[in-house]
Amino acid sequence: LYIPIFVLVCYSFNSSKFAMIWTGFSFRWYAKLFSNDDIQTATINSLIVAFAAAPLATIIATFSALALVRGGEFRFREFSNGLITLPLMVPEIVTAVATLIFFASLGINFGLINVIIAHTVFCIPFAFMPIKAALEAMDPNLELAARDLYSDKTSTFKTITLPLLTPGILSGFMLAFVISIDDFIITLMVAGGGSTTLPVYIYSMVKMGVSPEVNAVSSLMLGFSIFIVSLYWFFNRKINN
Repeated sequence: LYIPIFVLVCYSFNSSKFAMIWTGFSFRWYAKLFSNDDIQTATINSLIVAFAAAPLATIIATFSALALVRGGEFRFREFSNGLITLPLMVPEIVTAVATLIFFASLGINFGLINVIIAHTVFCIPFAFMPIKAALEAMDPNLELAARDLYSDKTSTFKTITLPLLTPGILSGFMLAFVISIDDFIITLMVAGGGSTTLPVYIYSMVKMGVSPEVNAVSSLMLGFSIFIVSLYWFFNRKINN
């Protein structure tokens, strides 16, 4: 799994125009990336989608976790919990095709907005899991103590629950963000003209033949994803501690 990724990163610094023929070390293809308008547009689209979908998914996941963990016992509680986490086990291609059919049946064709809606729904379970874990790790007696000191529900949430839950919310946001920015299958299905994201653009480049430019853009995506996942691990470790 890791050897091909290592080879890809190494050959992204190849000065040759042929992907797998090493002729020398060079930053040529990275420089070419930053002058490629199509790649810049695809990158901007990916960031727009991720910065729109991840916060929406995180907000929905936060309130869902609060209802399920702090909402007490209610009818269909376990069913609701399973319903939120079920998309993690459904094959992504099934979700992508179902979303495409849903948009087509309703005549929804708003370009990037379609992608944002699809990514928001798809990312909710990924944001939900660390937020729920953070809530379950919190001592509910802290909130009860605040209520004993005449704090209302709103004040208790603002001063006790939300600050303690912040690492979990940030973890959920970053996980949703990296899932959104790296997603390919759902985006390929629902994106219309002018809505090409970076993973879809990389796929179109590969169809024309693997070049060092493909290696370079893939390496940059890999580095960015590792950075976001490292932040997720950092905040998740704070929750567990």
